[in-house]
Amino acid sequence: MTENKTKTVEMTCICCPVGCALKAEILADGRVQVTGNKCPRGAAYGEKELISPTRIVTSTVRVAGRKDAVVGVKTASDIPKEKIMECMKALRNITVTPPVAIGDVVLKNVADTGVDIVVTRGIRE
Repeated sequence: MTENKTKTVEMTCICCPVGCALKAEILADGRVQVTGNKCPRGAAYGEKELISPTRIVTSTVRVAGRKDAVVGVKTASDIPKEKIMECMKALRNITVTPPVAIGDVVLKNVADTGVDIVVTRGIRE
């Protein structure tokens, strides 16, 4: 006899300021059911968060020639949650040389995700 097992996760939707309390379940037949959402974006968020959660990573990297100076960077888009630590490890070895502008790529394809790391604040010479 087969058991009807489901996977259930409760979360707060972050798509808008409402912050709906979502319940997302993988049903025994493989379908995903999301409840508690007040809009379609919440349903999509709940399903994605249950199946393959992703995050935008923000951090800093060193600035060459400036003692104790750093500049803000982030992933250009979201990456799989399980790749965050690998991404942070890669950023430890990055140093930028001014000038840098917002959007400049400082690391391509971080952690083999296909996503670049970009500067979030420009620095002049």
